[in-house]
Amino acid sequence: MTRRCNPGARTSVSDASPNAPSPNVTHPAPPPLWAEIVGWYGMLAILTAYGANSFDVMQKGALYQGLNLTGALGVAVVCFYRRTWQAFVLEAVWAAIALTALLT
Repeated sequence: MTRRCNPGARTSVSDASPNAPSPNVTHPAPPPLWAEIVGWYGMLAILTAYGANSFDVMQKGALYQGLNLTGALGVAVVCFYRRTWQAFVLEAVWAAIALTALLT
């Protein structure tokens, strides 16, 4: 026997899938397009700095730290909009380290 879906029917707790989202949970709105673009730039900047330094194409200096700083800020923006707080804190600390390295 096949169960048919009735959108107007209520389901009991035992009928609900354990992985189904709670109807009372609100999800954040998607980030604006500019935040997505900034986030993609950030990801590319961090990977560029890391890759170039790892293969001795770029030495640790102002360019390296500048890419890390702007990259971390870019990723932090999209993390803020998506409310991914662990990644946001990681990027904030990453940016603080890069800024400190630039200023010393």
